[in-house]
Amino acid sequence: MKNMAKKPSAITAEEFEVIRDSDAPFTDYYDFKIDDLHYADCLTRLPYAQKHVRPGGTICGPAMFALADYSMWLAVLSVVGKVPLAVTTSMNINFLNKPREADLLCHTKLIKIGKRLMVGDMTLYAEGDDQPCAHVTGTYSVPPQK
Repeated sequence: MKNMAKKPSAITAEEFEVIRDSDAPFTDYYDFKIDDLHYADCLTRLPYAQKHVRPGGTICGPAMFALADYSMWLAVLSVVGKVPLAVTTSMNINFLNKPREADLLCHTKLIKIGKRLMVGDMTLYAEGDDQPCAHVTGTYSVPPQK
């Protein structure tokens, strides 16, 4: 396989955080972090917190889903830049393994970049684990540029 340098993102993490704070203040509940950001590719984090643990001692599904959706949003904006109203049109999550008590990481890679729709592939895993705890696919709609 060719060693290809990653293309730079169309938006910085700081620019994304400004958009997030103004357009999606509900994300404060999760305290998401951006670990790495490139064009169509990112790594995000959900810090481990007791408020996300469900009975049985595992991170709850809604928190995992929220991390995947957040990461997909970031990946989409890494391609299109500061475009308001890019929204989720569909997401599917498969829970694979119980994550241990650690931060959850989500690696997102866009696998289709269209003018109006983008499809992403997300893998969630507990920090330090080799095996994923969830696999997510999603589609985002991007409004037409005027």
